[in-house]
Formats: sequence, C-alpha cells, structure tokens
Amino acid sequence: MTATAHTPAAVRAATSPMRGRARLAGVLYLLTFVSIPTLALYNPIRDHADFILGAGSQTGVLWGAFTEVIVGVAGISTALVLFPVLKRQNESAALGLVAARLVETTLIFVSVTSLLTIITLRTDVAGTPGADNASLTTTGHTLLASYDRTFLLSQSLMPVFCDLLLGYLLFRSRLVPRILPIVAFIGAPLLLASDIAIFFGVYDRVAPLAGVAVIPVAAFELSVGIWLLVKGFNPASPLFAQPKADIGIPAPRVGDQLDQRGSELVR
Repeated sequence: MTATAHTPAAVRAATSPMRGRARLAGVLYLLTFVSIPTLALYNPIRDHADFILGAGSQTGVLWGAFTEVIVGVAGISTALVLFPVLKRQNESAALGLVAARLVETTLIFVSVTSLLTIITLRTDVAGTPGADNASLTTTGHTLLASYDRTFLLSQSLMPVFCDLLLGYLLFRSRLVPRILPIVAFIGAPLLLASDIAIFFGVYDRVAPLAGVAVIPVAAFELSVGIWLLVKGFNPASPLFAQPKADIGIPAPRVGDQLDQRGSELVR
C-alpha cells in the first residue's frame, strides 16, 4: 500500500478552484460599503421640509438610492457565493445566512421605493393644477419616516443576524483567521442593543452612540472582504479535507465504493 504525499503544491492545486470564489465574495463584501455616502447624499430630502414640492436638488437622492440597490444586490450575492463552501460546515446555518441576506435585501428595496416615490410625486404631481401642497408635504414626510424605519430593520437589525451566522461558520471552519469572527461576536450584540434603543426612542439612528455601535460590525465585514480578496480561504481549513467539498475533488459514488470492495474480496 502506497501512501500519497500531500505537498503544499498539491494542496494549492486542490484548492485553486476556490480562489476565484473567495475573490468574488471579497469584492461583493466591499461593494456593500458603497452606500456610505448616502449620509450626505440624502441631505436635500432631510434639510428641506418641502422637498417634495421642488425644494433642493434630487440628483443626490437618486444616486443614493442607486447605491443602496447595489448594496442590496451585493448583500444577497455574498451569501449565495459563499453558500457552497459554508454548507460544508453547517448547511442549516449557511441556509440561514442566505435567508437573512434575502430579507435584508428585500427590506432595502422597500426602503428605496419610499424615496423613489417621493421623487416621482415631486416630478409628476407637485406643481400640477389641483395638486394639494399640504397633502403632498405630509405624504413626503410619511414616506421619509417609512424609509428611516425600514432602514433600521434592513441595514441595522438584519446585519446582526447575518454577521452572527457568518461569524459562527467562519469561526468553526477556520476559513479566515479566528480574530475576524470574534469581532463579529462582539459587534453584533452591541449593534442589537443600539437598534433596540433606537426602536424605543432612547436616541435617534443618526446619534453618535448609534454610529459607535456600527463600527465593530462594519470592521468585521470590511476585514472579511479585504481578507478574502487578498488572501482567499485558508487552505488548511478542515472543510478542504472533506472529499465532497466544492474544491474540484468529486466524492466517490456508492457504486464505485461497492465495486472497489468487491474487487478486494475477490483478491
């Protein structure tokens, strides 16, 4: 019986199909940060109570909404790209991550729809004969409030569940250095506590405390994105020792195993 030597070159060759997947996941995670400028881009709609009637520029609002759409698409894509790898650790948790990302993306689209509705009313209704300016202003404030509350659920609450699931999977699988998921374990409860405080009106979502609570979770996702883009998955991860792992090594079929056992019995 001849032992097969697993040299570093052989390990790299075995795991090379996963390098592209890791890079794609890294790029997608970095794309989820493109909406950060919306804090400034949405100033016209927040600074002008009569924005829906034509006050202020709508260009920044449109660009902000567009970047949030990118964030939504990139968010669900991260879970889908990582799923074939993470399911080797725990398929239920990996499916949970996909589901949580899907809910997050759906809520992001709902919130963006509120802003786009304000733009549509501003462009197509405001200033037309018979338009009730008072009613339009009230509608605009209602839609903006809807955006803020949906944002709390989509881009603040859902990342708590997403990062806890991802942190658990990465910690157990050792696909990345364990210090990264540990940051998620610290940041997710902190962000959850902040979300609860915002929900009950202790402080506003743009308050300094709310900004501080976001930092650990943001640091986790940013560091995971950079690590996957630059370093990729850890080739020493236990997941890559499994024959059925999605790394280009097919699992032996049951029939092949029976034929092999039969041949050994005949010999």
